[in-house]
Amino acid sequence: MGFDDVAAVGQLERRSYAFPWSEPIFRDCLRAGYYCCVAELDHIVMGYSIMSSGAGEAHVLNLCVAEEYRCRGIGTQLLGHLLEFAKSLGVIDIFLEVRPSNTTAIRLYQSQGFSQIGMRRGYYQAVDGREDAVVLRRKLGKGRA
Repeated sequence: MGFDDVAAVGQLERRSYAFPWSEPIFRDCLRAGYYCCVAELDHIVMGYSIMSSGAGEAHVLNLCVAEEYRCRGIGTQLLGHLLEFAKSLGVIDIFLEVRPSNTTAIRLYQSQGFSQIGMRRGYYQAVDGREDAVVLRRKLGKGRA
C-alpha cells in the first residue's frame, strides 16, 4: 500500500464497516512505518491489511476484503502474507482483536493457527453502544510462553 492507494482503501473501509477508519488514519499508518498491503486486480483494490511490529511482537490492526471478493481466498492470502513478513522480522507472537459477531473472520484466523487468549470488554463502537473484542494470538517463533 502506498499513499496513492489511501483513497481506494478508505472507500473500501467505508463500504465495509459501520464505524470505519478515516483516510488520515491510513496515512498515519504509512507514515509510522506499519506494514500495509493491498490486494489488487486490474488496479482495483480488493482488500488490504495493516500490521505493526516491535519487540518480538506484531499486531494485525486491520484486514478487510471487499464484499464482492470475499470467499475467494484473498483474506487468507493477505493474512498469510502478514504472517510470513512477521516471521522474517523474527516476531514471536502475533496478536489481533476481532468482533465476536464477525464469525467469518474468526474462522479465518482460527484456520491460520490463531487461538483466543482473552476478551476486551466494550472495545468496539457499535450501533447500540459497545461491542467486546475477542483477543487472538498465534505463536510464530520460540520465546516466552
